[in-house]
Parts: sequence; C-alpha cells; structure tokens
Amino acid sequence: MKDRYFCLDPWERRNWQSVFGNDHPLFLEIGSGKGEFISHYSKIFPDRNILGCEVRAKRIRNILKKLDPAENQNIRLLPVYVDARIGQLFPPESLSGIFIQHPDPWPKRKHHKNRLICREFIDAIAVILRLGARVQVSTDHDEYAHWILREFLTHPRMESVFPEGIRHTPGAEHHIATWFEQEQRRQGFEPNYMLFSKVE
Repeated sequence: MKDRYFCLDPWERRNWQSVFGNDHPLFLEIGSGKGEFISHYSKIFPDRNILGCEVRAKRIRNILKKLDPAENQNIRLLPVYVDARIGQLFPPESLSGIFIQHPDPWPKRKHHKNRLICREFIDAIAVILRLGARVQVSTDHDEYAHWILREFLTHPRMESVFPEGIRHTPGAEHHIATWFEQEQRRQGFEPNYMLFSKVE
C-alpha cells in the first residue's frame, strides 16, 4: 500500500525528523504534477528528505506509480493546496530549499489575486526557510515570470542568485524537466528559470 507509506495527513503539524527517521535536510516541491521531478531528485540526493505537495487526487495516484518504498525512502507526499498558510506546516528555519514548477499563472488581471507568488506567500516561506536556503521557480508565462521576479526582489529577506534575474537555461544543479515543461517546449513555450536565496 504505497499510499499509506508515502501520503501524509494534510495540515497536521509534525516533527519531520520523526516522519523520515533521520535529520537530513528537508526540501519541498510545490506542485509535484506527474512526479517526474520528485521521483528522480530523491534518487540523485538520497541524503535529502523531500516533500511533494499536490492537491489533485489523480496526480497523487500518478506520482505514486513512479515511487517505490525501497528506492524512494526519502519522499513523502502532502495532499494540500499551498498558499500563504504554508507556515502552519513547518517550524521556523526548517526547510533547506523549495522547488516551484510552473505554478498556475492566472493570466487574467482579475485573477491575479489567486497567484501563489505574492508578498504574503514570500513572507511565510522567509520564516520557514533556513538562512541561505534557495527557492527555484520556473514558468513559461513571461508576464508571470516578471511578476515573480519583482515580488521576490522587493522582499527584504530574498535576493536573486542569478545576476540577470531570469534565465532561459536552468542554471541550477541537476535540472529535471517535468512532463509539463517538455510539453510546453514542444508547443514553442520556453521556460523562464529563477533562483532566489534567503539572505537574512
């Protein structure tokens, strides 16, 4: 029963060392999609614990198909919709990194209030990230990329690792292209990659 092994009850604040049975650095992927990133990343870095957040039951089932308790012992899944309440899940300075793969751009102006990346969300992750921890973000929506860059650069506790702010090549360690990224590339939409660090 892989779901019992990998899936955790949502919004229950817990001791993450007890969950994984070790004190390895804890990383978070927001929006795990079909599971390409999280399933490969856990094997590349067996000494890192990684949580995947995905709210849709169908996507959770697709992720579970790619996981094996014997090979992915450092993965757990949280079936939650992530927003600025993310601070309820983690103690201060407990995360060593966050990956945000192609968040919904909510392109219509009247829907911008629904975007994940906003001041309240960055306020929350600035508390739960360790000093120097990095946030990797990718999106193929150009306007949203500049929105994301602006939101991070105007936050006093964040800075861009990339001097140019946005890159069109990954520039981060061990890039793993998701199904969505590959599909969008085939349709002519090139990703924008950003990398931020908590500075204080």
